[in-house]
Order: sequence, then C-alpha cells, then structure tokens
Amino acid sequence: MRSLWWLCYWWAVVALVNGQGTFLSIPVENLCDNRPRGWNFNGHNYFFTGDIKNDKNFVDETGAPKKFKWLEARNVCRERCMDAVGMETKQENDMIFNFVNKNNLTYIWTSGRLCDFDGCDRADLKPKNILGWFWSNTNTKMAPTNSTPSGWNYQPWSQTGHTGAKQPDNAEFDINQTSESCMGVLNNIYKDGIKWHDIACYHQKPVICEDNDDLLRFIDSKRIRPVTNTQNNNFNGGQTSHFRNRANNF
Repeated sequence: MRSLWWLCYWWAVVALVNGQGTFLSIPVENLCDNRPRGWNFNGHNYFFTGDIKNDKNFVDETGAPKKFKWLEARNVCRERCMDAVGMETKQENDMIFNFVNKNNLTYIWTSGRLCDFDGCDRADLKPKNILGWFWSNTNTKMAPTNSTPSGWNYQPWSQTGHTGAKQPDNAEFDINQTSESCMGVLNNIYKDGIKWHDIACYHQKPVICEDNDDLLRFIDSKRIRPVTNTQNNNFNGGQTSHFRNRANNF
C-alpha cells in the first residue's frame, strides 16, 4: 500500500492542462461523508452531476445543470472522495453505456486521459494515440486503441468522428492546435451509437463520479491521525506535476 505521504504528494501537486497550472482538489471530509450516492455497482457508489438539484456546485444561477471542463469535472468528484468514472472493465463500461442510453444523455466526461505531458516520452507509450491512453482515476493503462480490449466483445472507441476517422483522431488539433487529450462518452453524435471519443479538455460536459478507494482511505486515515504541515504543503503545490507522477507509475 502506498504511504500516506506518497498519496498526499501525488494527489494535489500541480496538473498541467492546456499549458495552465491547475490544482487537483483534495477530499473534504464533510463532502465525502455526505457525497451523493446515486447507485452502487460492485461496491462503488456513483452519481451523475446532472441529477443533483438545489446545490450551487451542480446547478447554475438559472437552475440548469452545470457543465465542467475535464479537470473541473474531476475536482467536483474528488472533493467528495470520488473521481471521474473510469471504465476499466467491460461490465463497468456496459453499466455506464446503459446509464447514458436510459437517461438519453448527450455526453459525459470520464477520467480517460492521454499521456502527452512530462514523463510520457517512453517507448512503451508510443505511438501515443494507440498506447498512450490511461484511466487517471486508477492510474490504469487502457488497451491499445486500435484493438478490442481483452475479454470485450466490442470496440468501445468510435469508428468515426468530426473528420470521419476512427477514434482517437486528435481532430481539433488541425482546427486550432488544441490536442484532444481527454476522453468522453458521446451518444450518437456522429450516428455511431454510444462510444468513446477523444476530446479537447476545455470542453464543458457533465460527469459521472465514482468512489475512489485511495481518497476514501485518506479521509479515514485523517480521522485517526491528523495530516502534518509537511503533508499539507505537498497538497498545496508539490515540486512536480501530478500527471508526471502518474506517468511514472504505469
């Protein structure tokens, strides 16, 4: 098990997204204790941000559901000891696809991320568009994007997109030089059914949050042993990026 210090170190140091330093949120005890629990799957609680009413964190001034940039989406989950959902198994992916279909959602963010930052210049991650994708909530590499994941009977990545190319295609880079480094689920936007798509991280979407075991353990340990000043300093801006640490651990 990772030490508490190490968890503190990589949870909250600066994440570099679209060239701007943005902090990953740390869990907040009362928000964790009172986090929404929309449904449970294999021991994890989940909720969809669009289902939360009468909470200014999830609705705008007009009462409409808020949408979030990718890192904002992760943070609204992380503050509640959760993270943007990661579909590491076919069973979990089926569950998420069914939820999207049943609720007629247009799109959602997931924790899927392309390893295209410091620490990712490794042979085993090249070519990046095929071997460089991972689930940031669990630090788990995805299967190569050009093959069906082992044990799955379908390819979750779409066969089309903005340019008609198979996903991921980094299509927006040719339009405005912005990389499509984050992954969402789109619902038939390209007449392709419910599928994974690479998307530029600045786009705003709702998100499904999923319990994060590491964050829950951290809050539990904090109740027993207060976090030290050194650990708080690490939370408030460590010496290297969160994503660089992640890249070194898968």
